Amino acid sequence: MEKIVIDGILPSLNEYVNRERSNRYSAAGLKHKYTTLCSVYTRAGMNAGIHFNWPCRLKFTWYLKDKRKDPDNVAFAKKFILDGFQQCGFLDNDNLKHITGFVDEFYIDKEHPRVEIEALGGQP
Repeated sequence: MEKIVIDGILPSLNEYVNRERSNRYSAAGLKHKYTTLCSVYTRAGMNAGIHFNWPCRLKFTWYLKDKRKDPDNVAFAKKFILDGFQQCGFLDNDNLKHITGFVDEFYIDKEHPRVEIEALGGQP
């Protein structure tokens, strides 16, 4: 199955909110940095021939370094990923016309934290 893989750890909701509370420009910088990072990984996947047939449901498989963060805070990083998809032209828009749903799974991989995104098809 074709997957976009983004290596590393993306910011959680708590990290983003803390940045926003301290300085909104810092939060904007964080969003820009990680959206661009996701765009770079997505572009690499596109160059390797990966494509999704839109509309579709997206499955996010989160490989975390440890169990310290709550799943809902981790999954907030979808924002950076979907905006990165749009930034590099992988996805036209992250609205309901293109995305019909999400599935999230969480695992621990201390050595290689990452998120893998794959298309599951149009209907849940």
